[in-house]
This record gives sequence, structure tokens and C-alpha cells, in this order.
Amino acid sequence: MNVVVVGGGPAGMNAAVQAARGGAEVVLVDGAEQLGGQFHRQLPTEFAARRPGRIQHGQRIFRSLREEVLTHPRIRHLPRSQVWALEDGQVHVQSGPSDAPGRVPLALRADALVLATGAHDRVLPFPGWDLPGVFSAGAAQAMAKGQRIAVGRRALVAGTGPFLLPVAESLLDVGTEVRAVLEAGNPLAWLRHAPAAQLSKLGELAGYAARFAGRIPYRTRTAVVAAHGDDRVREVEVAEVDGSWRVVTGSERRIEVDALCVGHGFVPQLELALAARCRIADGFVAVDAAQRTSTPGVFAAGELTGIGGADLAAAEGAVAGSAAAVHVGTATWDDVEHQVRRSLREVRRGREFARALAAVHPIGSEWSRWLTPGTLICRCEEVPYRALETAVRQRGARSARSLKLLCRVGLGHCQGRICGRTATELAEGLLGAPLPDRDTTSRRPIAAPIRLEDLARTPEEQ
Repeated sequence: MNVVVVGGGPAGMNAAVQAARGGAEVVLVDGAEQLGGQFHRQLPTEFAARRPGRIQHGQRIFRSLREEVLTHPRIRHLPRSQVWALEDGQVHVQSGPSDAPGRVPLALRADALVLATGAHDRVLPFPGWDLPGVFSAGAAQAMAKGQRIAVGRRALVAGTGPFLLPVAESLLDVGTEVRAVLEAGNPLAWLRHAPAAQLSKLGELAGYAARFAGRIPYRTRTAVVAAHGDDRVREVEVAEVDGSWRVVTGSERRIEVDALCVGHGFVPQLELALAARCRIADGFVAVDAAQRTSTPGVFAAGELTGIGGADLAAAEGAVAGSAAAVHVGTATWDDVEHQVRRSLREVRRGREFARALAAVHPIGSEWSRWLTPGTLICRCEEVPYRALETAVRQRGARSARSLKLLCRVGLGHCQGRICGRTATELAEGLLGAPLPDRDTTSRRPIAAPIRLEDLARTPEEQ
């Protein structure tokens, strides 16, 4: 009986291992060349790093897990592979270099499907965010951790959330001067919200504080509200903000940089979950205690179900993999009870942390005041804020679909992955009411780009 796991990060790797231990035949589909996802992003093997643990957190546990994935007789690992569609119990996959001609098409039969597709950065728009040299925080970290490439010589890290700290650390590791880390929120709120079970996180924070002391200024209630430059970013305008992220008048100042790394949390990658008709609640896939979605035979784990860090994702993956083995009949709940009970304890602790994270680092309600009429909302189609505002207030856009048709927001190369949630929330702010089709920008029957010649080719069923 076959279990297909999509995603090679902490959630997907743990799901694959536990499903295989439960007797299932597992195919692990991963878009990256190497296992690990963003958290355990690895250097290319050609780099022959002598001490990879120096730049990778949790390297010992990860290496043991990776070894089991790659050597287990019941796990087949498909690297550089993308699921582009789900249809009638089949998982359609393409393998090979991204966008290369002649990629190998496969149609995998899935008796159970575990979705662990993760999330991508969210970046709120501001004047100048489309300048060369402005990166999402995750992209900057991926280049540093995965290729040892510095995005600039003098960089600023800004946004909200604890993810800004490992990004700054990665930049330091590749020789970048980090001018400052700017946190728009108030991390002192952790003292009210942090659950006792997660006080160990304070140790991680202390480690960053020790490394950054005297090297990187850390400013709270401060945000980047504009970027300036000609052919690339040269300066950023920063300002103090209040609890709702309204700019404190007179606090604006400029900082010279050649790179800006911005992150305002994460957005789950819901394409495959929506294609599988999974129920979405508050922007995430709804699951029960066994990580089952509303669709029979489909499980979800990791950041698809909520943003809570790698430990939570790994625990959810372990539960999902065990439950998938039970679903396909290669194991019973008695067989997996010990592992599931331990993982469920970790899931409970992780979800307490996730709730605290959401409470401490919300997006301020007044951030849209940073926008000017000409600020681009959709960079692919170069749609400015004035066009979105006109579509809502003058042309009658009352849904995400009509918004796309009336001003082209979300119709470009990224298909709304970057701008979709922001455009939806801006439109709702202008209307004063929620849009009826908030998930439209994540509904993609073809979940990943595919060439027409490959689409016409009959895949080999496996």
C-alpha cells in the first residue's frame, strides 16, 4: 500500500520515516535537490563543507533522519520533483531540473497522501520594495545557507517575528555587515504569552543576543516604510511605529544599505490542499488530532496547519506518517501507539508556542498607511495601489476573482503567491467586509508551471 509524502522538510521527512516504519511503501517527493527544507537547507555537495553543523541548527538529529530516509528499503526519494496536479487518486509529478525541457513525468498512485508543502515568506509592500536589492528574508537566508552567497555588503533586516534573528545570523556567516535588525512588534509581549513549556526558547534568544551584542543593533517598534535608490536600493527610510504600526511622526530617518531583507511572517502553500478539497480554517488546513484533513486519506503536517517552527512541524509529520500507515492498513494504532503518544505531547507544546507566536507578532492594522498611490501591490503585473483602490471603489470589485479581472493583481508569474493575501486584505479594508472567495489566489488546478509538451505527454504510472 502506497503513501505519497509531498515535501522534504522536517514534517515531510518525519512523515516518510514513520509511515515506512509502519510497513507502508513510501514515495517522498521533494522540490529541492537535497532533503531538509528551508530549516535544514544544505550546501551543495560540490562545496564539500567540512563543518556543515556550524551553519545548520540541529545537524546531528537531521543527519540521522536523512540517513534513514535515504537508506530505508521502503522509502523512495524523488529529489528535484514537483507535484503539479492531483487527480482521481493520482499524484502527477515532474522530475528533473526546474523548467528544463524533457522533465520526467510520473503518475503516482496514492492510497494515502501526506501534504507537507510548508510556507513561503510574506512581505508587506512599501514604496520602493520592487527595487533590486530588496529581498524576502527567506530568500536572503536561502542564498546564504544554501550557496554561501551574500545578498549585499551592508544589509538591513526588518519585519516582524523571531525568524529575523536566524536570517541576520546567516548574513553574518557570509561576511555581510548587518546594519540593524528592526522588529515592528514588541517582543516583550513574550513575557505575557510564552507558555512555560516553551521557556527553552529563551535559551535560543540568549544565544542570538550574545552573538549580536556590540555587532548588530536591535530595534523594536521600528519598521522600514520606504526604500530609495536608482538602479538598486541605496537607502531605506525607517520609522518608529505604534502598536498598530502607524508611523510616529518625526521619527523617520534614513540608513545607507545595498541590501534589504524583509519578512512579515509566512503564508502556507495551499495549492495542493485546495486541489485535494481539504477544508481551510483561518488560512490554514484544518486537521484533527491524527493530522487527518477533511478529505479521507489526505493528511497535512507542518506549516500548512499553522506556523510554529521546525520542532512542531517534525512532530506533526511523525503523527501524520503513523496515521497514514494505519489508514492504508500496514499498521494498527496499537503498533504506532508509543510513537504517536510521544509525538502528540510535542505537538501540544508546539501549538502552544504557535499560539503565542501569533499573539506576540501580529500584523499591525495600520500598515497600509505606508502606501502611496503609486506603490506597487503586484510586482509581476506592476499594479499600483491606486489601481486596486479604483477597482474596489469605482469599478465594483467585490471578490478576489473580480479584483484580478479588473486590475490584474495576481495574474503574473507568481500567480498571486506573493501579492494575493495582501491584495485581498487591502480590498477587504477598503470594503469594510471580507471577500467571499479569500482562497481564490491559492486555487491552482495546475499547482506548478509545466510545459505544454510535457502536459501532452502520457505519464508513466507507478
